[in-house]
Amino acid sequence: MCTAVEWWERHQVVLYLAAIAVGAVVGLLVPAVADPLESAINPVLGLLLYATFLGVPFTAIGRAFTDWRFLGVVLVLNFVVVPVVVFGLSRAVAADQAVLVGVLFVLLTPCVDYVIVFTGLAGGARARLLAATPLLMLLQIVLLPVYLWLMAGAEVVGAFDPHPFVEAFLLLIVLPLVLAAATQLLAKRFRARRAIEGVVLAAMVPLMMLTLAVVIGSQVFGVSSALGQLLIAVPVFVVFFLIVAPLGALLGSAARLDVPSRRAATFSGVTRNSLVVLPLALALPASFALTPLVVVTQTLVELVAMVVMVAGVPRLIRPRISTAENV
Repeated sequence: MCTAVEWWERHQVVLYLAAIAVGAVVGLLVPAVADPLESAINPVLGLLLYATFLGVPFTAIGRAFTDWRFLGVVLVLNFVVVPVVVFGLSRAVAADQAVLVGVLFVLLTPCVDYVIVFTGLAGGARARLLAATPLLMLLQIVLLPVYLWLMAGAEVVGAFDPHPFVEAFLLLIVLPLVLAAATQLLAKRFRARRAIEGVVLAAMVPLMMLTLAVVIGSQVFGVSSALGQLLIAVPVFVVFFLIVAPLGALLGSAARLDVPSRRAATFSGVTRNSLVVLPLALALPASFALTPLVVVTQTLVELVAMVVMVAGVPRLIRPRISTAENV
Protein backbone atom coordinates (compact mmCIF):
# COMPACT_ATOMS: atom_id res chain seq x y z
CA MET A 1 0.00 0.00 0.00
CA CYS A 2 2.81 2.39 0.84
CA THR A 3 4.33 1.81 -2.58
CA ALA A 4 1.04 2.68 -4.30
CA VAL A 5 0.59 5.80 -2.16
CA GLU A 6 4.11 7.00 -2.88
CA TRP A 7 3.62 6.37 -6.60
CA TRP A 8 0.40 8.34 -6.97
CA GLU A 9 1.71 11.17 -4.81
CA ARG A 10 4.75 11.46 -7.09
CA HIS A 11 2.55 11.44 -10.20
CA GLN A 12 -0.45 13.34 -8.81
CA VAL A 13 -0.44 16.18 -11.36
CA VAL A 14 -0.51 13.74 -14.30
CA LEU A 15 -3.22 11.71 -12.55
CA TYR A 16 -5.35 14.83 -12.01
CA LEU A 17 -5.06 15.78 -15.68
CA ALA A 18 -6.02 12.22 -16.60
CA ALA A 19 -9.08 12.43 -14.32
CA ILE A 20 -10.13 15.70 -15.98
CA ALA A 21 -9.73 14.09 -19.41
CA VAL A 22 -11.75 11.01 -18.39
CA GLY A 23 -14.52 13.16 -16.95
CA ALA A 24 -14.65 15.27 -20.13
CA VAL A 25 -14.76 12.25 -22.45
CA VAL A 26 -17.46 10.47 -20.44
CA GLY A 27 -19.54 13.64 -20.08
CA LEU A 28 -19.39 14.38 -23.81
CA LEU A 29 -20.00 10.82 -25.02
CA VAL A 30 -22.69 9.92 -22.46
CA PRO A 31 -24.70 13.08 -21.71
CA ALA A 32 -27.17 11.08 -19.61
CA VAL A 33 -24.57 10.83 -16.82
CA ALA A 34 -24.70 14.59 -16.19
CA ASP A 35 -27.61 14.54 -13.72
CA PRO A 36 -26.43 11.61 -11.53
CA LEU A 37 -22.89 12.98 -11.52
CA GLU A 38 -24.13 16.42 -10.52
CA SER A 39 -26.03 14.82 -7.61
CA ALA A 40 -22.77 13.15 -6.56
CA ILE A 41 -20.71 16.39 -6.43
CA ASN A 42 -21.52 17.37 -2.85
CA PRO A 43 -21.10 13.87 -1.34
CA VAL A 44 -17.78 13.35 -3.14
CA LEU A 45 -16.55 16.84 -2.26
CA GLY A 46 -17.63 16.35 1.35
CA LEU A 47 -15.66 13.09 1.54
CA LEU A 48 -12.62 14.79 0.03
CA LEU A 49 -12.84 17.61 2.56
CA TYR A 50 -13.27 15.11 5.41
CA ALA A 51 -10.02 13.45 4.32
CA THR A 52 -8.35 16.87 4.09
CA PHE A 53 -9.51 17.99 7.53
CA LEU A 54 -8.43 14.66 8.97
CA GLY A 55 -4.85 15.52 8.03
CA VAL A 56 -4.97 18.91 9.79
CA PRO A 57 -4.19 18.84 13.54
CA PHE A 58 -7.00 20.72 15.25
CA THR A 59 -4.53 22.44 17.58
CA ALA A 60 -3.08 24.05 14.44
CA ILE A 61 -6.53 25.37 13.48
CA GLY A 62 -6.84 26.98 16.90
CA ARG A 63 -3.48 28.69 16.52
CA ALA A 64 -4.44 29.86 13.03
CA PHE A 65 -7.35 31.91 14.41
CA THR A 66 -4.81 34.21 16.05
CA ASP A 67 -2.82 34.82 12.85
CA TRP A 68 -4.29 38.23 12.04
CA ARG A 69 -1.61 39.08 9.51
CA PHE A 70 -2.56 36.10 7.33
CA LEU A 71 -6.29 36.78 7.76
CA GLY A 72 -5.72 40.42 6.81
CA VAL A 73 -3.89 39.45 3.61
CA VAL A 74 -6.59 36.98 2.58
CA LEU A 75 -9.42 39.43 3.28
CA VAL A 76 -7.75 42.38 1.52
CA LEU A 77 -6.89 40.19 -1.47
CA ASN A 78 -10.39 38.74 -1.84
CA PHE A 79 -12.54 41.74 -1.00
CA VAL A 80 -10.46 44.75 -2.07
CA VAL A 81 -7.94 43.69 -4.73
CA VAL A 82 -10.01 41.02 -6.50
CA PRO A 83 -13.15 43.21 -6.95
CA VAL A 84 -11.03 45.90 -8.63
CA VAL A 85 -9.54 43.31 -10.99
CA VAL A 86 -12.97 41.78 -11.66
CA PHE A 87 -14.54 45.14 -12.44
CA GLY A 88 -11.88 45.85 -15.05
CA LEU A 89 -12.03 42.40 -16.64
CA SER A 90 -15.84 42.22 -16.62
CA ARG A 91 -16.09 45.26 -18.88
CA ALA A 92 -15.02 42.96 -21.72
CA VAL A 93 -18.34 41.06 -21.41
CA ALA A 94 -20.56 43.92 -20.23
CA ALA A 95 -22.53 43.94 -23.50
CA ASP A 96 -24.10 40.56 -22.63
CA GLN A 97 -25.83 40.86 -19.26
CA ALA A 98 -26.24 37.10 -18.71
CA VAL A 99 -22.53 36.51 -19.28
CA LEU A 100 -21.63 39.56 -17.19
CA VAL A 101 -23.67 38.36 -14.21
CA GLY A 102 -22.13 34.88 -14.47
CA VAL A 103 -18.62 36.35 -14.48
CA LEU A 104 -19.41 38.57 -11.48
CA PHE A 105 -21.14 35.82 -9.51
CA VAL A 106 -18.22 33.46 -9.73
CA LEU A 107 -15.20 35.78 -9.65
CA LEU A 108 -16.40 37.90 -6.70
CA THR A 109 -16.83 34.92 -4.34
CA PRO A 110 -13.73 33.26 -2.84
CA CYS A 111 -13.74 29.47 -2.55
CA VAL A 112 -14.16 27.91 0.90
CA ASP A 113 -14.07 24.20 0.09
CA TYR A 114 -11.68 22.47 -2.33
CA VAL A 115 -9.22 25.39 -2.17
CA ILE A 116 -8.12 23.89 1.16
CA VAL A 117 -7.35 20.61 -0.60
CA PHE A 118 -5.32 22.18 -3.41
CA THR A 119 -3.52 24.42 -0.91
CA GLY A 120 -2.41 21.38 1.05
CA LEU A 121 -1.26 19.58 -2.08
CA ALA A 122 0.97 22.57 -2.89
CA GLY A 123 2.46 22.74 0.60
CA GLY A 124 0.33 25.68 1.69
CA ALA A 125 -1.00 26.51 5.16
CA ARG A 126 -4.24 24.51 5.13
CA ALA A 127 -5.05 25.13 8.78
CA ARG A 128 -4.80 28.90 8.43
CA LEU A 129 -6.98 28.91 5.33
CA LEU A 130 -9.51 26.66 7.05
CA ALA A 131 -9.63 29.07 9.99
CA ALA A 132 -10.39 31.90 7.55
CA THR A 133 -13.38 30.16 5.92
CA PRO A 134 -16.11 31.51 8.26
CA LEU A 135 -15.01 35.09 7.59
CA LEU A 136 -14.70 34.45 3.84
CA MET A 137 -18.19 32.95 3.73
CA LEU A 138 -19.82 35.68 5.81
CA LEU A 139 -18.22 38.57 3.93
CA GLN A 140 -19.09 37.22 0.49
CA ILE A 141 -22.74 36.80 1.52
CA VAL A 142 -22.81 40.42 2.70
CA LEU A 143 -20.73 41.98 -0.08
CA LEU A 144 -21.85 40.10 -3.20
CA PRO A 145 -25.15 42.03 -3.50
CA VAL A 146 -23.22 45.30 -3.11
CA TYR A 147 -20.72 44.33 -5.82
CA LEU A 148 -23.53 43.17 -8.13
CA TRP A 149 -25.38 46.45 -7.66
CA LEU A 150 -22.23 48.47 -8.43
CA MET A 151 -21.07 46.40 -11.41
CA ALA A 152 -24.28 45.02 -12.97
CA GLY A 153 -27.12 47.21 -11.71
CA ALA A 154 -30.04 46.65 -9.35
CA GLU A 155 -31.92 44.19 -11.59
CA VAL A 156 -30.11 41.06 -10.40
CA VAL A 157 -29.74 42.02 -6.73
CA GLY A 158 -33.36 41.09 -5.99
CA ALA A 159 -32.68 37.51 -7.05
CA PHE A 160 -29.84 37.09 -4.57
CA ASP A 161 -30.56 34.29 -2.06
CA PRO A 162 -28.05 33.52 0.74
CA HIS A 163 -29.45 30.02 1.40
CA PRO A 164 -27.06 28.17 -0.96
CA PHE A 165 -24.10 29.76 0.86
CA VAL A 166 -25.39 28.67 4.27
CA GLU A 167 -26.25 25.16 3.09
CA ALA A 168 -22.84 24.68 1.46
CA PHE A 169 -21.06 25.93 4.57
CA LEU A 170 -22.92 23.45 6.79
CA LEU A 171 -22.63 20.44 4.48
CA LEU A 172 -19.14 20.97 3.03
CA ILE A 173 -17.29 22.63 5.92
CA VAL A 174 -19.03 22.11 9.28
CA LEU A 175 -20.11 18.46 8.83
CA PRO A 176 -16.77 17.12 7.47
CA LEU A 177 -14.92 19.19 10.10
CA VAL A 178 -16.95 17.71 12.98
CA LEU A 179 -16.52 14.17 11.61
CA ALA A 180 -12.77 14.68 11.19
CA ALA A 181 -12.47 16.02 14.74
CA ALA A 182 -14.37 13.03 16.08
CA THR A 183 -12.16 10.65 14.11
CA GLN A 184 -9.00 12.29 15.48
CA LEU A 185 -10.28 11.98 19.05
CA LEU A 186 -11.25 8.32 18.60
CA ALA A 187 -7.95 7.53 16.88
CA LYS A 188 -6.14 8.41 20.12
CA ARG A 189 -8.00 5.64 21.94
CA PHE A 190 -8.70 2.84 19.45
CA ARG A 191 -6.35 1.12 17.03
CA ALA A 192 -9.13 0.45 14.52
CA ARG A 193 -9.88 4.18 14.33
CA ARG A 194 -6.18 4.89 13.71
CA ALA A 195 -6.23 2.39 10.84
CA ILE A 196 -9.29 4.09 9.34
CA GLU A 197 -7.56 7.47 9.66
CA GLY A 198 -4.49 6.11 7.84
CA VAL A 199 -6.57 4.64 5.00
CA VAL A 200 -8.52 7.87 4.49
CA LEU A 201 -5.38 10.00 4.43
CA ALA A 202 -3.74 7.59 1.97
CA ALA A 203 -6.76 7.96 -0.33
CA MET A 204 -6.35 11.72 -0.83
CA VAL A 205 -5.07 11.52 -4.41
CA PRO A 206 -7.74 9.03 -5.61
CA LEU A 207 -10.43 11.14 -3.90
CA MET A 208 -9.21 14.26 -5.68
CA MET A 209 -9.19 12.37 -8.99
CA LEU A 210 -12.76 11.20 -8.35
CA THR A 211 -13.89 14.74 -7.51
CA LEU A 212 -12.32 16.20 -10.65
CA ALA A 213 -13.84 13.51 -12.87
CA VAL A 214 -17.30 13.90 -11.31
CA VAL A 215 -17.38 17.71 -11.56
CA ILE A 216 -16.08 17.76 -15.14
CA GLY A 217 -18.27 14.87 -16.27
CA SER A 218 -21.39 16.48 -14.85
CA GLN A 219 -20.89 19.88 -16.49
CA VAL A 220 -18.91 19.53 -19.71
CA PHE A 221 -21.84 18.63 -22.00
CA GLY A 222 -23.87 21.67 -20.93
CA VAL A 223 -20.92 23.92 -21.64
CA SER A 224 -20.22 22.32 -25.02
CA SER A 225 -23.81 22.90 -26.13
CA ALA A 226 -23.38 26.68 -25.77
CA LEU A 227 -19.67 26.88 -26.47
CA GLY A 228 -19.92 29.64 -29.07
CA GLN A 229 -21.60 32.03 -26.62
CA LEU A 230 -19.38 31.05 -23.71
CA LEU A 231 -16.02 31.47 -25.43
CA ILE A 232 -16.09 35.20 -24.72
CA ALA A 233 -15.84 34.47 -20.98
CA VAL A 234 -12.90 32.06 -21.18
CA PRO A 235 -10.20 34.75 -21.72
CA VAL A 236 -11.63 36.68 -18.75
CA PHE A 237 -11.17 33.66 -16.49
CA VAL A 238 -7.68 32.91 -17.80
CA VAL A 239 -6.53 36.53 -17.42
CA PHE A 240 -8.03 36.65 -13.91
CA PHE A 241 -5.88 33.67 -12.97
CA LEU A 242 -2.77 35.23 -14.52
CA ILE A 243 -3.29 38.55 -12.71
CA VAL A 244 -4.49 37.44 -9.28
CA ALA A 245 -1.98 34.61 -8.70
CA PRO A 246 1.07 36.91 -8.72
CA LEU A 247 -0.85 39.62 -6.83
CA GLY A 248 -1.60 37.13 -4.06
CA ALA A 249 2.05 36.08 -3.89
CA LEU A 250 3.23 39.73 -3.84
CA LEU A 251 0.73 40.75 -1.17
CA GLY A 252 1.78 37.82 1.00
CA SER A 253 5.43 38.72 0.51
CA ALA A 254 4.78 42.39 1.34
CA ALA A 255 3.08 41.28 4.56
CA ARG A 256 6.11 39.08 5.34
CA LEU A 257 4.08 35.89 5.54
CA ASP A 258 5.96 32.62 5.68
CA VAL A 259 6.11 30.40 2.59
CA PRO A 260 3.14 28.12 3.43
CA SER A 261 0.98 31.18 4.18
CA ARG A 262 1.98 32.92 0.93
CA ARG A 263 1.02 29.80 -0.98
CA ALA A 264 -2.31 29.63 0.84
CA ALA A 265 -3.06 33.31 0.15
CA THR A 266 -2.26 32.81 -3.54
CA PHE A 267 -4.64 29.87 -3.81
CA SER A 268 -7.35 31.76 -1.92
CA GLY A 269 -7.17 34.68 -4.34
CA VAL A 270 -7.34 32.53 -7.46
CA THR A 271 -9.87 29.87 -6.44
CA ARG A 272 -13.53 30.87 -6.68
CA ASN A 273 -16.74 29.57 -5.10
CA SER A 274 -18.28 28.18 -8.29
CA LEU A 275 -19.97 25.11 -6.78
CA VAL A 276 -21.75 27.30 -4.22
CA VAL A 277 -22.81 30.15 -6.51
CA LEU A 278 -24.14 27.78 -9.18
CA PRO A 279 -27.51 27.43 -7.34
CA LEU A 280 -27.69 31.23 -7.21
CA ALA A 281 -27.20 31.39 -10.96
CA LEU A 282 -29.82 28.68 -11.55
CA ALA A 283 -32.36 30.68 -9.52
CA LEU A 284 -32.19 33.70 -11.84
CA PRO A 285 -35.00 34.49 -14.34
CA ALA A 286 -35.14 32.85 -17.78
CA SER A 287 -33.42 35.84 -19.39
CA PHE A 288 -30.28 34.77 -17.52
CA ALA A 289 -30.34 31.17 -18.81
CA LEU A 290 -26.70 31.44 -19.94
CA THR A 291 -25.46 32.58 -16.51
CA PRO A 292 -25.18 29.10 -14.91
CA LEU A 293 -23.16 27.86 -17.90
CA VAL A 294 -20.78 30.80 -17.47
CA VAL A 295 -20.24 29.71 -13.86
CA VAL A 296 -19.62 26.12 -14.99
CA THR A 297 -17.18 27.32 -17.64
CA GLN A 298 -15.17 29.05 -14.93
CA THR A 299 -15.11 25.79 -12.96
CA LEU A 300 -13.62 23.92 -15.92
CA VAL A 301 -10.97 26.61 -16.47
CA GLU A 302 -10.20 26.80 -12.76
CA LEU A 303 -9.73 23.06 -12.24
CA VAL A 304 -7.08 22.98 -14.95
CA ALA A 305 -5.50 26.08 -13.39
CA MET A 306 -5.48 24.41 -9.97
CA VAL A 307 -3.62 21.38 -11.31
CA VAL A 308 -1.07 23.74 -12.88
CA MET A 309 -0.73 25.64 -9.60
CA VAL A 310 -0.19 22.47 -7.57
CA ALA A 311 2.85 21.82 -9.76
CA GLY A 312 4.00 25.43 -10.18
CA VAL A 313 3.39 27.28 -6.89
CA PRO A 314 5.88 25.22 -4.82
CA ARG A 315 8.55 26.06 -7.40
CA LEU A 316 7.69 29.76 -7.55
CA ILE A 317 6.99 30.37 -3.85
CA ARG A 318 9.70 28.50 -2.04
CA PRO A 319 11.75 28.96 1.11
CA ARG A 320 15.22 30.39 1.01
CA ILE A 321 16.20 27.50 3.21
CA SER A 322 14.61 24.05 3.19
CA THR A 323 13.25 24.11 6.75
CA ALA A 324 9.85 25.67 6.17
CA GLU A 325 7.05 23.41 7.26
CA ASN A 326 3.42 23.31 6.30
CA VAL A 327 1.08 24.23 9.10
